[in-house]
Amino acid sequence: MRVTTIQCDLIWESPAVNRRNLEQKMQGLKGATDLILLPEMFTTGFTMNPTDLSESMEGVTHQWMREQAKETQAAVAGSLIIEENGQFFNRFLFVCPNGTTHQYDKRHLFSMAGEDEFYTAGSKRCIFTYLDMKICLQVCYDLRFPVYSKNSENYDLLIYVANWPAKRIPHWQALLVARAIENQAYVVAVNRVGTDANSHSYPGSSMVIDPKGTIWYQVMDREDVATHVLDINHLLEIRKTFPFLKDQDAFKIL
Repeated sequence: MRVTTIQCDLIWESPAVNRRNLEQKMQGLKGATDLILLPEMFTTGFTMNPTDLSESMEGVTHQWMREQAKETQAAVAGSLIIEENGQFFNRFLFVCPNGTTHQYDKRHLFSMAGEDEFYTAGSKRCIFTYLDMKICLQVCYDLRFPVYSKNSENYDLLIYVANWPAKRIPHWQALLVARAIENQAYVVAVNRVGTDANSHSYPGSSMVIDPKGTIWYQVMDREDVATHVLDINHLLEIRKTFPFLKDQDAFKIL
């Protein structure tokens, strides 16, 4: 599978501008990739203003993602603010070229920024198959809670989208490698760059990590669009050589 990561700055609470900027970055990707990954809250930045900025699943951004997926013939994925039944969710949408959408609501809300006061936590994981990969979706703060990414369903690719600040970037880097090793899966993680309206600085450090914990890609402190090839046979060979997942603790994730 060819995966393109878009590490970019986000203009604060400006959905139309961010969509336009991202659309420009996606130009030329038609036929060149299978999946395009955008950061967490890619239309707004990490805002606690969902009342003014939320959209419905029938809203402009979801439709835009469908259009981009159809145009590029690649899945387009990232999180945004979705309102549903009077509740707000930090929802990760994975939109396939055929129009199918997989969705995951961020489970672990960042209480230190008050995210839990404005948003509703998700209640279930999202694991599905796209092309030749079984994929698990996660968002930012989920990274700190390894039980929720436990590879009990034999997924192949673990994806994180984030607004992870510079002062805690060593944690991001270490935990992403740990998630790849312990789950014996590819990890692809996209973080933003730039500074938001709350003066939080983001250094990027988007990463692609193989199932042995080897870092294949990492870029700091600049915008970057890069395409990576994830080989399912490489993954299967690693699992065949060192099949430790069969010995993992047996418990169910609710």
